[in-house]
Amino acid sequence: MAFEPVMKTYNRLSVAFERGEGAWLYDTDGNKYLDALSGIAVTGLGHAHPAVTHAISEQAARLMHTSNLYSIPLQEQLAERLTRIAGMDNVFFGNSGAEANEAAIKIARRYGHEKGIDLPTIIVMDNSFHGRTMATLSATGNRSAQAGFEPLVAGFVRAPYNDVEAVRTIAANNPNVVAILVEPIQGESGVAIPADDYLNQLRDICDEQDWLLMLDEVQTGNGRTGTYFAFQQNNIVPDVVTTAKGLGNGVPIGACLASGKAATILAPGNHGSTFGGNPLACAAALAVVDTITNEGLAERAKELGDRIVQGFREQLAGADYVKEVRGAGLMIAIELSEAGTELAVLSKVKGVLLNVTGGGKIVRMLPPLIMSDTEADLLVNTISKLIKIYSADDRAKPRV
Repeated sequence: MAFEPVMKTYNRLSVAFERGEGAWLYDTDGNKYLDALSGIAVTGLGHAHPAVTHAISEQAARLMHTSNLYSIPLQEQLAERLTRIAGMDNVFFGNSGAEANEAAIKIARRYGHEKGIDLPTIIVMDNSFHGRTMATLSATGNRSAQAGFEPLVAGFVRAPYNDVEAVRTIAANNPNVVAILVEPIQGESGVAIPADDYLNQLRDICDEQDWLLMLDEVQTGNGRTGTYFAFQQNNIVPDVVTTAKGLGNGVPIGACLASGKAATILAPGNHGSTFGGNPLACAAALAVVDTITNEGLAERAKELGDRIVQGFREQLAGADYVKEVRGAGLMIAIELSEAGTELAVLSKVKGVLLNVTGGGKIVRMLPPLIMSDTEADLLVNTISKLIKIYSADDRAKPRV
């Protein structure tokens, strides 16, 4: 049997890109695409952003990697920026969101053991997504992603998302719980947005129970929802917050920030990373953080998101095949009444990149923070027309 050299872990669309500029990508045949997915919430500053390009080029010419056995000044600078923005105390750097969440899980487990709990347990949510390493996969609330990888890692108990009473019930019945791990907005499952005070109530429960509140902001962080971190809209401070994706604008980096009692858990020898927080990644991330904060791009994300959501609501008003248009900043979803799995392919043909999740019923968009009003309107007009045509064609099909 002949094998392709790259393992087939993705069902890839038939397109390859050779360059990008701002909100646009160009394929190997010279075709142009509006990138409304941002590499799955990664390139928040768009493609070939001059500040990031300059930082990477300059640092690559000086020093790319040493080791965490030595001091790394750029890592220290990035840690200072992130902890100041978030109101946290310290940070561990890895290479991805999954690694950041692994660090959070290890903090929670060690915290539990220090309290004398032999089987420390973390509450996680249905339909969540925290990564594909064994621990983060076990924490993830997606059975199809877990299937075939058993035995999963023990130490997780699940609650419905946006259901505070379910968490209180667990608190009353499970003395081993030490933490809650939750996304402020569930991205992979289709931009599920909880009640405005959901995080506040979870914070209260954690304070009452002496648990850690750990927020997975891998996707919601770095300005995407209208503030640098989504939790800042609730005026709370978590014990742990993780982020990655948009932090490096395409250069792999993840961060696990801790505050208070969580900030003192890990000691030398407890955790580590060969590449985490190396000079190249930190130079890129510093350029990203400074650009987002100095140019007000988190506020711009809210403004753009409101414009896009309102545009979709107006253009798709009264359409019985559209259940809901929802968004938080530049996390935007159109939920359909029936599966529209082909829409990702059809939108690519029309020159727009997005993805379809939630069993094929949710069109998800994660546009770059630097998108212009004109580009936002083009996105709305193109996808609204496509959904109308697709749905009309679907209704015209004979039903068996």
